[in-house]
Amino acid sequence: MSSFFAFLKRMRFINRWSLMRNTETENIQEHSLEVAMVAHNLAALKNEYFGGNLDINKVAVIAMYHEVSEIFTGDMPTPIKYFDPKLRELYGEVETLAQEKMLSTLPERLQAVYKPFIVDAEDNPEWPIVKAADTISAYMKCVNELKAGNDEFK
Repeated sequence: MSSFFAFLKRMRFINRWSLMRNTETENIQEHSLEVAMVAHNLAALKNEYFGGNLDINKVAVIAMYHEVSEIFTGDMPTPIKYFDPKLRELYGEVETLAQEKMLSTLPERLQAVYKPFIVDAEDNPEWPIVKAADTISAYMKCVNELKAGNDEFK
């Protein structure tokens, strides 16, 4: 169990936006928290205003762990990840292996508890909300960089 938390602690060392000049660095730990908060809010909005029936807490937990594979792979820049369909497929396999490695650091009895959030996240009906929150987080990063005078994020 201690390996699980030791690996999670490494999230703070993995920076995002490696192909861009940044006025403010962002790591995957802070990004994951931001995405979790935005996703939680989006799910609440969907439920309260649009007749949704999402488990808003499950949405937040999926978002909290959505970058966990990057503990092992690093942050693959989007232009590279989606450069070619074959590359995207291969990288997806690497992400799955990294997620499974992370899951294996937990005691066997807890693996079933975490598997829906770490390995099977994209199979959940809540996943589109998490993906939308991830996109909103990227947009917020761009806005902040532009406000700081960094035209590279146009």
